[in-house]
Amino acid sequence: MTDINQQIILNSRPDGWPAPENFKLIEAKIPKIGDGEILVRNLYMSVDPYMRARMNDAKSYVPPFQIGKVLEAGVVGEVVKSRNSKFKEGDVVVGMLGWENYSKSDGADLLTVERGPVPLSYYLGILGMPGMTAYAGLVDVANLQEGETVFVSAASGAVGSVVGQIAKIMGCEVVGCAGSDDKVDFLINELGFDRAFNYKTCGSIPKKIAELCPKGIDVNFENVGGKIMEAALWNMNDFGRIALCGMISNYNDTDMAPGPRGMGIIIQRRLKIQGFIVFDNPKLNMEFVRKAAVWLEEGKLKYRETVTEGLENAPSAFIGMLKGENFGKQIVKIA
Repeated sequence: MTDINQQIILNSRPDGWPAPENFKLIEAKIPKIGDGEILVRNLYMSVDPYMRARMNDAKSYVPPFQIGKVLEAGVVGEVVKSRNSKFKEGDVVVGMLGWENYSKSDGADLLTVERGPVPLSYYLGILGMPGMTAYAGLVDVANLQEGETVFVSAASGAVGSVVGQIAKIMGCEVVGCAGSDDKVDFLINELGFDRAFNYKTCGSIPKKIAELCPKGIDVNFENVGGKIMEAALWNMNDFGRIALCGMISNYNDTDMAPGPRGMGIIIQRRLKIQGFIVFDNPKLNMEFVRKAAVWLEEGKLKYRETVTEGLENAPSAFIGMLKGENFGKQIVKIA
């Protein structure tokens, strides 16, 4: 094991879209551990849209990243040293650690996972936060019922791709949108969406949604916001529900964007809109992991990752993910 620990710090706060100069690769000594601590060799890390908000100096449900400090991410790693009785060398753990080769932790927020037929990186995607988010949004927030019509924005992404598949398992009709013809083909022919469209080339998005959802939308699982959320809003059925998971179209705005037009529809159609985060219901998260493991084994859940090699390439992977360049979950392979 080398003595050098490569790390990526927040070099400056982005003004609008993040740029490479907002990040900096540095070298430090591998940390020494004390009583009750472990040293983790990081294997895979996740880059996710919510990280963009943490780069602003603004209050949110998680503290902002600090300039000059190592960035944080969901990480799968291997315990290489332990002075904590709950962990032994060789254990594989999942949790929030640093954008770095090695992280020191007291283990309080880490979970041990088993090595097996499922790739370890899946614990950052379909068996991790994105999958849990999809399940909680449908089951808890949207109270999805069999036979309903579900519309999913960013449907080929880490969360949206799982949303559509779970909705199909629950006996619903599923329509999604994505940003390329290849992604649309993936949604229909691999994931089993009933219909899907390329929002960049479809012309009028409201008219396209109306065409593909002739019975209207009962549940909108919203990941994008902006004009796509507005178009879905205009096609909602009475007493429809919007599970507001993300608004990636606004994350890089330098000025606060106006809300969707036609907000009076919320009153007329008695709609429910609820924002949520994955940490809201831990028991439901564990329920999902148990079910998802079975669904994967049965072939009912399919999954795709985009894997970028090397910690030094994490910033470009993050920026590309915000621009929709990834296909499925964006992962960085560190070791």
